[in-house]
Amino acid sequence: MNKHLPIWLIGLGATLAVILLPILYFWPKAEAAPDVPQVHVQPTAIHVSHADIVKGPFASPQEVTRACLSCHADAAAQVMKTTHWTWESQAFEVPWRDQSVTIGKLNQINNFCIGAQGNQKKCMSCHVGYGWEENASYDFSAQENVDCLACHADPNLYGKGDYGDPAQGVDLLAAAKSVTMPTRQNCGKCHFDGGGGNGVKHGDLDESLFFPSEELDVHMGKQDFQCTTCHKTTDHQILGRLIADNYTVNPGEQAACTDCHSATLHQDERINAHIQTVACQTCHIPSMAVKDPTKITWDWSTAGQDQPEDHYTFLKIKGSFVYEKNFQPAYTWFNGNLAYRYLLGDKIDPAQPTMIDQPAGDIQDPTARIFPFKIHIAKQPYDTVNNYLLQPITAGDNGFWTNFDWNNAFRLAEPITGLSYSGQYGFAETWMYWPTTHMVQPKENALQCDDCHSSNGRLDWQALGYPGDPMEWGGRFNKK
Repeated sequence: MNKHLPIWLIGLGATLAVILLPILYFWPKAEAAPDVPQVHVQPTAIHVSHADIVKGPFASPQEVTRACLSCHADAAAQVMKTTHWTWESQAFEVPWRDQSVTIGKLNQINNFCIGAQGNQKKCMSCHVGYGWEENASYDFSAQENVDCLACHADPNLYGKGDYGDPAQGVDLLAAAKSVTMPTRQNCGKCHFDGGGGNGVKHGDLDESLFFPSEELDVHMGKQDFQCTTCHKTTDHQILGRLIADNYTVNPGEQAACTDCHSATLHQDERINAHIQTVACQTCHIPSMAVKDPTKITWDWSTAGQDQPEDHYTFLKIKGSFVYEKNFQPAYTWFNGNLAYRYLLGDKIDPAQPTMIDQPAGDIQDPTARIFPFKIHIAKQPYDTVNNYLLQPITAGDNGFWTNFDWNNAFRLAEPITGLSYSGQYGFAETWMYWPTTHMVQPKENALQCDDCHSSNGRLDWQALGYPGDPMEWGGRFNKK
């Protein structure tokens, strides 16, 4: 005998379906776990006060280092394995040279103060060592010359002077008693003032980051991050590499936003889709040099002239400058490495700009992202016969800054750099790319759709390899 459901029960089921199905359909979907970057942030270690541990007096900075090594026996050996000490990368194979080459401040040039070789008097004030004299072979194995105080002493009590030695008047005992974990003040003494002054070199590192507001840098301001919060350190090896002094960088040696943040943290999937082609920094660092200006051009051809001097426009020893602040970065594809890095002795075409460094990556590269840069443009000396850039001797008793004689400065450099000088020089335009990754602003200041996808958007789509705005083309242009 067949049994049938009562009519009232069927009606009840239909009624519940009509009521519940729309509710279930429109019920808020379960959200992904919230992005909690703080769980990846290691708290700054509490440092033991050395005020009652360190005993003096100290007659030389080397005595301070020996005292440090009496407890921290491996510290100097660890520092000596870093580029903070060597100022030189590992050897690279590059397609335009027959032999492997190394890159770094030790042996290559830039388009700021040009080169450190022979200019030890001033350049070595940012080296983590003592006594790097001119025209002398520096002993990279001397542990007692490792400058522990440069990174660990209170910057109000310790500073470096000529040849990397302590500045005149430094109380070594007081400095040694003050040691602690590195602070922004320690790192900033060199990295904020690199290239000859505050904000000169980088567009995202300057003295405004000593005590920044949240609006200037959300990490250092709101969260009070130290540099080592992101640039994590193990055995004195500091995470994060600068492409200007390297050719290729192992991703495992680089600091990245995704060390702490999820790559899919945005609620809007359209934004998450951008992660495939756009670096976090592009949207979250909409402006460079927000508070303090940075140098964007440097013309060495006017150096030595007698003109009214001003830090931001002209100095007799360095030439003419242009500074800017709170300006828009330049954008190009970048996969974290270089396609080219000018090496001392490379030939140039003075009729066109020479790239001191060239970011690697393009629209066809799946590892590349659109990334923000500061581009520094200079006019610097070159040999008009040999057609290569010249490195002058600037610092020192007989350098250009003493007698303003370019020919003498190039002759002095010959035995140091190994480049012959023809006796004829001119000035050529050079470009240098500096990636922008600091001064991350609050999320409310991030770029919006129209900042890029509009008739006056900030991205040059054709230069990036697109036929037009990708909003009209469905994303990254078809790969071959």
